[in-house]
Formats: sequence, C-alpha cells, structure tokens
Amino acid sequence: MSDILKIANEFSIRGEPSGFVRIDSGHINDSYRIRISPVGSQEYMLQKINHRIFSDVPVLTCNILKVTKHISEQLRRQEPGIPFVELFLIPTRNNMFFYPDGEGNFWRMFNFIDGSRSFDQVPGPEHAYEGGRAFGLFLKLTTGMDIAGLAETLKDFHNIETRLEAFRRTCAENPCKRVEMAGNEIRFIEERAEEMHTILRLGRSGQIPLRVTHNDTKFNNILFNSHNKAICIVDLDTVMPGYILYDFGDAIRTGANSGAEDEADLQKVLIDMDLFSAYSKGFLEYAGGILTKAEKEQLAFSARFMTFIIGLRFLTDFLDGDNYFKTRFPAHNLQRARTQFKLVQSMEENSPAMEKIISDLCKLTS
Repeated sequence: MSDILKIANEFSIRGEPSGFVRIDSGHINDSYRIRISPVGSQEYMLQKINHRIFSDVPVLTCNILKVTKHISEQLRRQEPGIPFVELFLIPTRNNMFFYPDGEGNFWRMFNFIDGSRSFDQVPGPEHAYEGGRAFGLFLKLTTGMDIAGLAETLKDFHNIETRLEAFRRTCAENPCKRVEMAGNEIRFIEERAEEMHTILRLGRSGQIPLRVTHNDTKFNNILFNSHNKAICIVDLDTVMPGYILYDFGDAIRTGANSGAEDEADLQKVLIDMDLFSAYSKGFLEYAGGILTKAEKEQLAFSARFMTFIIGLRFLTDFLDGDNYFKTRFPAHNLQRARTQFKLVQSMEENSPAMEKIISDLCKLTS
C-alpha cells in the first residue's frame, strides 16, 4: 500500500482505500481523491496541509469545524430546493480531525462530493450566475455566526497596508536581484496605492461591518453538479472575520476574467461584462438584502481592489524568490502579476458600466 493510502487509512472511513488520484488545482495544499473498495463506496478528499503557511493546524481545523457545522445546521433550516451539499471533516481513528504523520506533515480528510466538478475559468453567464448565487448563499448561511468565535488563520490577509509594506521592503532588499525585471509593475502599484486603501478606511470607520468571509473566492472553489448547478463551496482554510467586499471582489477577479489567472497573452485579459453582470445578479439575489448601503456602493470597486492586491502579492512573491505560491517556471509569479494588472486596467476602463450594473441590481433586490 502506498504512503497516501496508508495515511488515508488513519481516518475513520468506510471501506478499504484502493487507489488515489492527485488533484492539482490548488496553489497551497496537496490534494488527493481517495477511491474506496468495494466500487461505489463513498470516496474521500485527503489533503496535506501546508503548515508552513497555516502554521497553527489545530486553530485552522477548529475554524473549519465551526463553519461547516454552522452551514450544515442552517441548510437544514432553509426552504426546500436549495441544492447545496454538506461538506464536513472526517475524524481520524483517534477522534482527531487532522493527522500528524511523524515526518512533520499534517493531513486532513473531507467527504468527496460525488459527481461534482469545478472550473478554472467560467464557461458562460449561466455558470457565473450560479457562482454568484453560491457565494451569496454562503454569506446568507454564515451571517448568524459569531465572528468572535473564529480565529484569524492568516493575519492581515487582505490588509493593503501590510501587503504594501511587505512589497516595499522586498523591493528595497531585492533579495533575488529581480527588481530590475519588474520596473513597470512596481510603478503600476505605486500609482494606485493610495486609492486601494478605500475599503480598509471604510471598515475602520465602522461604515462596513466585519462578517464571516471566505477570503478565497476563486471560481474553482465552487463545486457544480452534472446539471451545472452550484452545490458546494470548498477550500475553507481562509474563512475568518473580514469584509464581504473582499469575497465579492476576488470572485469577480477570477470569475469575470476573459483569460486565465496566468494568461501570457495580455491581449486576452479583459473584464467580461456579461460574466460580471451574471455573477452580480446571482450574488445579490441571496446577499442583496443583507448588505449595507456602503457595501453595495463599493462592490464594483472591490473587484478592482482584489485584482490589484492579488497582483501585488504575486509580484512580491516573485521578488522574494517564490516562497508562497506554487510555480511551474521561474517567472511564473511575474506573469501572474502582469495578468492581474492588465485586468485592473480593463476594470478601470469599465468602471462606470460596472457601477451602473450593481446599482440597477441593488434596486431590484432592496
């Protein structure tokens, strides 16, 4: 039996692990689909937690347990017809929810949602609409949670002040001698840095409330069924208190980009207004009655902000030697940053139209 199957067998599963398939879609954790004998048995998702990034595994696990339990309880109280499927952690044979393998690694296991699939890019407006409904429903289901009960798994994750400080420090130190390769991108950041403090200022002034937020709303964190209906939100490592604008903005960054996140041909990178409109419509159907006036007013800007800050993080990681994001080639993070900044430019050009779409939809859901 391989090491992966031996580790899978440390969890309280039904049946015998018989094989596995590696899933390569994530930036951070290593994930494996575990097949179970006899054929047709419940399958599982085994993950090796990147504890270099998520250093406090017990706290991380506690957050996920609280969120999945709350969502499950809320789903049982919702009106019939919501197609969401419950996601939950599988305990180990010692009744823990993570397994240390003796080599310094930590593993966890979720139920595998049979027949589900995800998309790295949005196939069309119908999928975008479903994605918007999924994250709008996530907000609705978690609105009643006590944010004080959730830990901050990654401190200052979307804090623009902290991210800019790290970026400027890395530029000054230039540890990998890469700064000269990114002169245009560095200027791009500094030209927009002041405007990008908008959401943080509104939050600190109390105009935007802290909520339970996902904080990594890439489109491929939504699972769809065979009928192309969104049925689950996954990748809950970064669920913690935050501003809902971060969730909406990052969803648009990945869900309404006409190109891939690391598209090399920047001519292909644009904000797809049809996808933006469809996602916003789906999101506001569930979340429109929950959001405050200030939140609604900043939804369009939040897309630009989140695209900017992710580009900032990609560039900082490139300048620092690629220590955070997985890369496939030496300048991968620089290419990712350039893609994000091209998308920011497209959003800037389409800002009036984006704001009008949000305003019109908010009138329908208010």
